[in-house]
Amino acid sequence: MKNISRSAAAVLALSSMLACAYSCSKSSGSDDSSTAPTTQVITTEPVNLGNPMEITWLADYDLNPQSPNEERPAALAVFEDNYGGKVKYVQTSSGEMLTKLSEMLNAGEEVDMFPYDASAVPSGVMRNQFAPLDDVYDELGMNISGLWDDMKGTIESYAYNGKHYVIPYKLSSPFMITYSRKLMQEEELADPYELYQNDQWNWDIFMEMMEKFTSKVPPLSRYGITGDFGQALLQSTGKNVVLYDGKKFSSNLSDPSIEKAELLMQDIAAKSLYNPKWKSSFPSNGATLFFASKDWSIAESNANNPDMDLMVVPFPKAPDADKYCITCDINAKMLVANSKKAKGVATYIMCERYAAKDQKYLDAAKQKALTAKNSILGTPEAFITEEQYDAIQSYLDTSKFTPANDFAYGMGEKMHSYGEYTYDTRGAMENLTTALLEPAEPVDTWEKLRDYVKPVIDKEIEAFNK
Repeated sequence: MKNISRSAAAVLALSSMLACAYSCSKSSGSDDSSTAPTTQVITTEPVNLGNPMEITWLADYDLNPQSPNEERPAALAVFEDNYGGKVKYVQTSSGEMLTKLSEMLNAGEEVDMFPYDASAVPSGVMRNQFAPLDDVYDELGMNISGLWDDMKGTIESYAYNGKHYVIPYKLSSPFMITYSRKLMQEEELADPYELYQNDQWNWDIFMEMMEKFTSKVPPLSRYGITGDFGQALLQSTGKNVVLYDGKKFSSNLSDPSIEKAELLMQDIAAKSLYNPKWKSSFPSNGATLFFASKDWSIAESNANNPDMDLMVVPFPKAPDADKYCITCDINAKMLVANSKKAKGVATYIMCERYAAKDQKYLDAAKQKALTAKNSILGTPEAFITEEQYDAIQSYLDTSKFTPANDFAYGMGEKMHSYGEYTYDTRGAMENLTTALLEPAEPVDTWEKLRDYVKPVIDKEIEAFNK
């Protein structure tokens, strides 16, 4: 039998201990079924991986509890209780994180772990800010059967120059579409969730439904969709604007699928189906069919529309696509260049993966999400139904959905930035997912937009290929 590493053996033992701890906590006499599982009762000798397990974390948020009464995050509890780990926090603001990282690296100050964002690869790697994790795969638990299986395709999609700088341990916050089943019934329209379950939820029927909904009244008094959906629509094609073959980048702007997505945005705007006015939740006046956003909006949408029977679906796929491609958050932590704590960082990432995979923690997260937030008068201010929660989690299933990853978003501010939210200051990717939808923008056709962004994309690709 093939020998497994000490870290792998530790996690296998950890799994057994956690199961025992959970069982003991459930039989301790408490009848509160909402009590979350905890690792606090575990007492075991820390696993010595040959490196100090205190790691320095630079970010705009602390991984440690902020008060004695605050429960530790599951990953931190596993890291501390079973590996003798500790996370030292260095605080910075969200807008200054990369600047602070560069300052600490230049000064030779200790910093080991950094939150992932799209700028990490290839920009951050090109600036020598991050190191690959390939040499600490044992500490990541990659040898443990079942721990990483469903994430391996996503991990490989982030490989750069033959190395793995990004090891996503979880997907979260998918872009999706919220709608009202009640409104669908009143308008004699099909239920999008049923269409999705029957593999019929695509761009064509999406457009048909919006056009039918808006055709019943004079123009502009009804809308087909509002919210943030340009990026999710473009990435629902499953095609990237920038391709990477493992050695070189190339532009994919002329891909027919990308053109179809841009023409669809152009058509939506031309037919006045889109309301660009900002909304934080599903509109309550019954004048908009779809609301597009990440999953953060559903709880508020439910509270604002308690009688609308809201439901959520992923973005419709392109008619010729064989699989849904979803835009979502990639949860990962980066190993900082020159860190002497690579094994400690890898062990912490493994603890995050364990917490994201173990059913006890999943059940606790669900229970927490389903707990309604009420006002002082007892009326719900935000809540999510179990059906909605389960549906959202299913949209993050990598056996059914491909998480979008376009290296274009990691190629600097000329490619990816919101600037001053104007056509001339935004990055090329933001213009590709915004310009044709906004009526005030200076371009109204795909041809004009393509001719504007093409030289920008080509120039940035050339710089990264040097």
